Amino acid sequence: MGPWLIITAAVVPQAAEAQVAPPSTQQAAAAPPERGVISYPPAFFADIRPVSAYDMVIRVPGFTFDKGSTVRGLEGSGGNVLIDGHPPLAKNDPLEDILKRIPADSVARVELIRGGAPGIDMEGRSVLANVVRKQVAGFRGSVQPYFDAVYDGRFLPGVRFEGQWTLPGGRTAEVSQTFSTGHFPNDENGDGDRIRYAPDGRTRLIDSEVDADQHGHRIQSTGAFTTPFLGGLLSLNGALQFNYGALELYDTDRISGGVEYEKSPNKRGQHEAGMRFSRRLSDAVGLEAVLFQQVFIQDQRSHFQAPTLTRDFALDRKNYETVGRVQFNVTPKPGMKIEVGSEGAYNRLDSQTRLSVNGRAVALPAGDVLVEELRANAILRGTWQATPQLTLEAGGRQEVSRVTSEGDVTLEKSLHFLKPRAAVTWNPNALTQVRMRVEREVGQLNFDDFVASPNVASTGVVVAGNPDLTPQQAWVYEATVERRFWKDGSIVLTYRRFDLSDVVDRLPIVNSAGVVLADAPGNIDSGSKNEIAVGLTAPLDRLGLKAAQLKGQVTWRDTKVLDPLTASNRQISTLHPVDWEVHFSQALPEWKMTWGLDLLGGFRERVFRLTEIETKKVSPYLILFTEHRLAPDLTLRVEANGINMRAAKRIREVYAGPRSLGRLTYTDVRDLEWGGNLMVRLRKTFSR
Repeated sequence: MGPWLIITAAVVPQAAEAQVAPPSTQQAAAAPPERGVISYPPAFFADIRPVSAYDMVIRVPGFTFDKGSTVRGLEGSGGNVLIDGHPPLAKNDPLEDILKRIPADSVARVELIRGGAPGIDMEGRSVLANVVRKQVAGFRGSVQPYFDAVYDGRFLPGVRFEGQWTLPGGRTAEVSQTFSTGHFPNDENGDGDRIRYAPDGRTRLIDSEVDADQHGHRIQSTGAFTTPFLGGLLSLNGALQFNYGALELYDTDRISGGVEYEKSPNKRGQHEAGMRFSRRLSDAVGLEAVLFQQVFIQDQRSHFQAPTLTRDFALDRKNYETVGRVQFNVTPKPGMKIEVGSEGAYNRLDSQTRLSVNGRAVALPAGDVLVEELRANAILRGTWQATPQLTLEAGGRQEVSRVTSEGDVTLEKSLHFLKPRAAVTWNPNALTQVRMRVEREVGQLNFDDFVASPNVASTGVVVAGNPDLTPQQAWVYEATVERRFWKDGSIVLTYRRFDLSDVVDRLPIVNSAGVVLADAPGNIDSGSKNEIAVGLTAPLDRLGLKAAQLKGQVTWRDTKVLDPLTASNRQISTLHPVDWEVHFSQALPEWKMTWGLDLLGGFRERVFRLTEIETKKVSPYLILFTEHRLAPDLTLRVEANGINMRAAKRIREVYAGPRSLGRLTYTDVRDLEWGGNLMVRLRKTFSR
C-alpha cells in the first residue's frame, strides 16, 4: 500500500436554512437557548466583519476552540467544532484551516451546544460549536498571498487558492491548494546561550553561543464533494500533503573554541480519504455510515557532529489507518435519543531506525518493528430530556483489540475494555447551567511510543521504542458550573478528577540478565490527576470599549505517580502544571477594521528518563494583529507574532547510571530567545 490521492466533506442538512432567525439589529443578540442550544445569527458578529467561520467561532461566548488531537480512530480526533451537525472527516487537514475556508457570508448561524442536543453526537464532549451553512448558489473563491518576515532576516512566502461550488441538484464541491515555504517558523528555536555545569553547580564545563533555525516547505491539496445519494446524502473528501522541515543548530563553545553542529531534516507525506453517508430511514430512525483511511510516511535524519564525535540517526516509518463506523440514531419520542453502532479499525506501523556513533552501528531496542492492531468498538448511548431543565445521558462502549509485533520485538496480545459513561445537565434558570459526568476513559496506543527518539543523535541518551504497551485508563469525575452575565458574557468553572491506571510514562528496558539497556515508554503504575479550569468571556461595552471582547482560560493541574526508579511520588512526565491563554479583540467599524491581541501562556514540562531529568520552560507568547477590509472583496491581515522575545529554556540533569543512584554528572542549560516574525496576508475573494 502506498501514497494515494483522495476525497471527503461534511453533510449539509437540507433544512438548515429554514431555521435561521432574521436579525433585527446590527448587533443582534443570541437566540434564547432551547434544549441546551444557543443560536448566534450572522448579525451577532456583524461588528467584527468576519471573513470566515473561524472568525465567528472564536467569538462565541463560553466557548474555547479546541483543534482536536492526532489520535487514531475517529472519536475525539476532530476537535470541538461541528459543521452542519457533523465533525469534519479529516485529520491532516487542520480544523482551523477547514473553518477558515468557509466564508462568513455563507454561515447561517453558529450554535453553542451545551450538554447535548437532539440529533447531535457529542462524542464525549460537554460543549460543542456547530457551524450551520447556507445553501448559496454559484461559485465562491479566494486567493491569499502571504509571507512571514522573521526577525533573523528570513523571508518565508506562500500562497493559497480556494474554491467552492454549489451545483444543481443539491450538490456542492470544494477545493483548496496551498504552497508555502518556511511555514510555521518554530518559536522555540532561536539564538541564545548554552552552559553545562559540573555537579557543584558553579564550574562551567561548556559555555557556548547557540544559533538555531527551523523552517520548511509545505504543499497541501484538499477536495470535497457532497451529493444526494440513495435517498440520503453522500459526502466525500480528501487531502494530500507534503511537508519538509529542518532544524539546523550551531553551538560554539567560548571556552574551548569547539563547535557542535546538528541538522535534522524531516520529510513527511500525509494522505487521507473519507466518505460519510447519512439517511433518514424513517421519522424516528437515522443511519450514518463512515469510512476513513489515511497514510503517513516519514523519512527523518539527524546528524550531530562535535570535534571528536559524530552521531547519525535515521527513521523510516510508514503508518496506515483504516476506520469504518455504522451508527443508528433512534428518536422514539421527542426529547429522547438512542444511539447504537459499531466502529472497527485496522492500524499498521512499519518502522526501521538506525544509529551510528563515529561510523559504527549501535543497536537500538525495537529498532526494526512491524506492529499491527485490530480494534473494534460497540456503542450504546441514550439521551433523555427529562424536563426542560434536566437532561440525562447514559451509555457505554465495549472495546476489544488485538496487537501483534514482528521484528526486534515479537508479541501478540488481546485487550478489552468497558467504557461506561453517565452525564447530567441541569439548567436551574436561564443564566445558569450545571454539568456533571462520570466516565471511564481509555487512551489509545500512541505509535510514536513504539519507535526510538531522534534526540539520541544530539544527546546520546537512547530513548527506545516499546510496542508492548497497554492503553492508559482513567475513571473521570467532572463537575462544571456555567454562569451567563452582561447578556453575552460567560464564566465557566470546571473540576476534574482522574483516577489513573497503567500510566504511560518512562520505564527502563532490562534484558534477561537484568542489565538496563535503555529508556522507553512503559506502563509504570497507578496515578492521579486533578484539574481546575476557569473560562471567561466578557463583552467590554460596559467598560467603555465598544464592540470589544475579552476571552481567557486557565487550567491548574496536579498529577501524581510512583516513580519506578526512586519508588517515590512525582508528577507525570510531559503534563503541564498550568496552561493559560488570553484573547482580546475589538471591532472599529468606522475604520473598517478589527484589532486585538492573543497572549498564549508559558508552560513548564518535565520528562523523567532513566539517566536524566529534562525540564522545558517556555515563556508567554504575544501576538498583535489587525484585519482591515480594504474593499468588500479585499482584506488585509497583519500579525506581529512573538514580539515579546519568547524564551525557551531546556535543562538536562544527566546522571552516571540510573538517576536513582544520585550520581549527577552535569547539568546542561540551553536558553534560546525567539525574536518573532511579521505575517502579512492579503485575501482577495471573487464569486459569480
